[in-house]
Parts: sequence; C-alpha cells; structure tokens
Amino acid sequence: MNKIIILGGGESGVGSAILAQAKGFDVFLSDSGALQDKYKTELDQYGIPYEEKGHTEEIVLAATEIIKSPGIPNYAPLVQKAIEKGIPILSEMEFAKRYTSAKMVCITGSNGKTTTTSLIYHILKSAGLNVGLGGNIGRSFARQVAEENYDYYVLELSSFQLENMYTFKADIAILLNITPDHLDRYDHDMQKYVDTKMRIVRNQTEKDAFIFWEEDPIVSKEIKKLISTGKQYTFAEYKTGNAIAYAEDNKIDINMPKSAFIMEQDLLALEGTHNLYNSLASGIAAKLLDISDENLRHSLSDFQGVEHRLEKVAKVRGIQFINDSKATNVNSCWYALKSMKTKVVLILGGTDKGNDYTEIEQLVKDKARALVFLGIDNGKLHKFFDGKIEKTEDASSMQDAVQKAYTLAEEGDTVLLSPCCASFDLFKNYEDRGDQFKEYVRKL
Repeated sequence: MNKIIILGGGESGVGSAILAQAKGFDVFLSDSGALQDKYKTELDQYGIPYEEKGHTEEIVLAATEIIKSPGIPNYAPLVQKAIEKGIPILSEMEFAKRYTSAKMVCITGSNGKTTTTSLIYHILKSAGLNVGLGGNIGRSFARQVAEENYDYYVLELSSFQLENMYTFKADIAILLNITPDHLDRYDHDMQKYVDTKMRIVRNQTEKDAFIFWEEDPIVSKEIKKLISTGKQYTFAEYKTGNAIAYAEDNKIDINMPKSAFIMEQDLLALEGTHNLYNSLASGIAAKLLDISDENLRHSLSDFQGVEHRLEKVAKVRGIQFINDSKATNVNSCWYALKSMKTKVVLILGGTDKGNDYTEIEQLVKDKARALVFLGIDNGKLHKFFDGKIEKTEDASSMQDAVQKAYTLAEEGDTVLLSPCCASFDLFKNYEDRGDQFKEYVRKL
C-alpha cells in the first residue's frame, strides 16, 4: 500500500490526512511542534497515527509521497533529504485536486486576497451555487473534498501553497498584485517570490480565465514571459488600456464580451481604492460564472467584509479605532493609510520579513500624528522613522500599545493597527493580535 506522510499537523495537514485515509492510503502525520488538542482528538477519532514534537526520520523518508503543510519551507533539512531520495513533495491543494472535478476559482496576490476570496464566495453562495471556501482561509480544502461534494471551490492561495502545486489548474485564476512580502522565505530575492506567485496560471489553457490588475508593474512584465494562459481579463482604477472593468463617473463598469454590468460606486459595501480592485476582480469572476446582474449587485452591496482587515472596532471619546491586523506587509499598510480621512496614530511592528518602509514614508509624514512601535525589537522602525515623525512610543504588549495610542490621539483622530509585520514575536498569529487589540480597545 502506498504510504503518505503528512508533514505538519494544523488545519491543512489534518485535512490532508483525513482525505488520504478516505482514499485508502496508509497515512502517518508528523509535526515538529505540539499539536493542538482539537487536532489530536480528530486524528484519534479517525484512527490516524501521528507523532508530535519531532520527526522520526526513517518513518518520514519511507514515504511514497509527502504532503507538506505550507508553513514548512522546501529548504527545511528533512524536506531536502526527501527530495534527494526522489520522494514527491506535494501541497494540500495538489493532492486534494486529484479527487474533485469541481470548478476552481483561485485567488492570489500580496494584498487583498482574503477579502476578494471571501467576496467571491459570498457572491456565489448568495446566488445559490453549491460552493466551498478554502485554501488559506476557512476549512481545509482536502477535508472538504473528503467530506463534501461541492460543484465550485473558491480558494485563497498564498505563495507558500503555490510552491508545491504541479498539475493543479485553476479554471479562473485571479492575481491581484505583487509587492514585496515573505522575502525571508525566498532568500531576499524578489524574483523568486514573483515566480512563485505566477504559478497561479500554471496549466491553464485558452478555455480558462486569468484575471489581473492591468496597472501592476510586476505583473505586466511577467505576463510577457508567459507561453500560454487562460483568456485574459484585466481591471484598473480608471478606464485605460485593455481593462474591461474600471470605475468611471462614480460607477463601476464591467464590460464582458456578451454583456455589461454597471453599478453605482457608492453602493459598494467595501470602501477605498484597494477594495475597488477587489470588487472589480470579483465582479469579473462572477460574470464569467453567469451570476445575474441582480444577484451580483446585491452581493457587492451587502458584503460584510473580513475580520482583521480595516475592521472598525469602536469609537471612544471621538477617537475611531480600526483593526487592520491582517496587514502583515508594507503594501497592506500603504492601502490602509491611503483610505484614512483623518489624522492617524499608527500602531506598527512585529516580526520583520525584510521590510522596506520607504513605500509608506510619505503617507506616514502626511497622515500620522504619532507612531506606536509594538514589538520585541523595534530597532529597525526607530532607525527609519525617528526624526521624521515628532512622536514615537514603544510598546511591549497590546494593552500597552492601545493605551499609549489612546493617550497620543486627539478627538476626531483614528487609531490604526496596521502592523506591516508578522505577529509571531508577541502573538500566536495575526488573529490573536487583532483580537487582543479589540479586547483592550473595548476596555478603554
């Protein structure tokens, strides 16, 4: 019997283990860290053997195939040994796609992918389609393939998930943008990161669709290198070039080959230029799937947004608190600052991924009343911003950061948590960081 080893025991790994067992494989899950109790309980319920707090090398290297969780890099020593032995290393996406003929709508980009993925899922589900949501969001794709029978999947794909996808094909691929992110994973080589993002169009034929932002300088350059992709559909802020979707005269226009969709921009649930792009990309995908104008208009206007992404938390004594904890790179923070209409006290900092803060420098000078640096090591932030902003404070906990930001803010200001960085120095993840922000804001 073929032996499948699962490396990593989070949502992705456990979902892959459940699917592998359902398909008759001999399965073993191995994690270098401690497994969460809920996942141990599930593995026990399914009778799937596992180990935690370390890998038994001889077991792992006896695999027919290895399904690797996205958080484990290909350069991890054990993964390298498996590659040298000729053992195929797959992502959860690659493995699960073998067992479903559902249509795949796949979204990637350095910024906006969670919002766009959630919006497209909302549009399709509201229109009555039998659709699953997965990838870098929600329940494991593999688990859903094992337990559900969806006709469509809307999948958010991070660069980490795209790394080990080979035969997987997106029926509709959406690439929102490419800006520097995760460069610590890619030898601080931007092209390696770009190449990974471009895997979203791998295996596409002319029967498939590729939706992208026409004005993205990196994507525009990479498009010219492609030998074959799906039919291309582009969006832009204004009517320009070949864009079929754009904003004009306070309306959004989506001009498909056989129809045109028009909607008042003021009615869009999502505000800001970045969310205009997310709405346009989602609208093109919806029209490609024959969603009616009425359903699309309704869904674009009643979408609730994504937790931890420009989420209004509370107004305290005239000061608005906004949770943008999902802004784990500089470009995300740029979009957040761009959408601010008031003076801002900005909370930023965390685990730096090779960030260049030059991109937000002018916006910070224009809009920030003060900066609060939240992290174990704020040296790089001080080096860049000291002398450019009058007031900066250090905080070593979220409670401290919220209190200091509140003290620095004036009535009518916005306190914005938009960290630019990963959260792992002080928090479990960006959700934990955002939840703590909301908790301490509500205690003010």
